Amino acid sequence: QLQASGGGSAQAGGSLRLSCEASGFTSDNYVVGWFRQAPGKEREGVSCFSSSDGSTYYAGSVKGRFTTSSDNAKNTVYLQMTSLKPEDTAVYYCAAKGIFGNYYCNPYSLSTKMNYWGQGTQVTVSS
Repeated sequence: QLQASGGGSAQAGGSLRLSCEASGFTSDNYVVGWFRQAPGKEREGVSCFSSSDGSTYYAGSVKGRFTTSSDNAKNTVYLQMTSLKPEDTAVYYCAAKGIFGNYYCNPYSLSTKMNYWGQGTQVTVSS
């Protein structure tokens, strides 16, 4: 199961941190992706985090502004969002899949099939 939280409202230039708490995984490692969907738009992959090697990957639209990290003790993956823009407004979802062995986050990670999805959390950025 995945439990996403931390959404809310912010002004342009502000920051928010999303959390994704995972439970019940039986695999050695996992890959966690953050996705978002704005009204009238297709879902977009935002970031990838791999627990096997700590690798990350970001969509070009958020690179340099968003950072994903994990706290293994809390089974939680975070998405720190800074320098927010109105176009970041969307419902954000965390998703994950269990992996065995190593997985290196790469551009294809943003569209890879995930097995588990958390509920969405709304992020609204005002100008």
